[in-house]
Amino acid sequence: MYEWEKLDHVLLACPNGGEQQAREFYQGILEMEELEKPEPLKERGGVWFQLGEVQLHIGVEVSFSPAKKAHPAIRIKNIHLLMKMLDEKNVAYQLDADLPGASRFYIHDPFGNRLEFLEWL
Repeated sequence: MYEWEKLDHVLLACPNGGEQQAREFYQGILEMEELEKPEPLKERGGVWFQLGEVQLHIGVEVSFSPAKKAHPAIRIKNIHLLMKMLDEKNVAYQLDADLPGASRFYIHDPFGNRLEFLEWL
């Protein structure tokens, strides 16, 4: 019987040529580290990031449409510190108190993809 271990990464899309904008947002604002893509995958475009054990891959999609409802939910510790950092960088976020026992909010990347951040209390 097979078993699931953990989620390896999440892939979000961006339009062709969006790699620099992705770097400015994911590396510059969210302070994720850029990962070197394996050589055979570099020609496809896109860019990969990691913070802690969370990997987020941005892939180029020719007929791009942002993920406005579907989204990764990233569990973090000390969510208030992330919110403070986003405030300092003038990044808007939307608080959501509808999940009992959790503090959470949503942001959108420069391409319109939705991201959820939450901390279980």
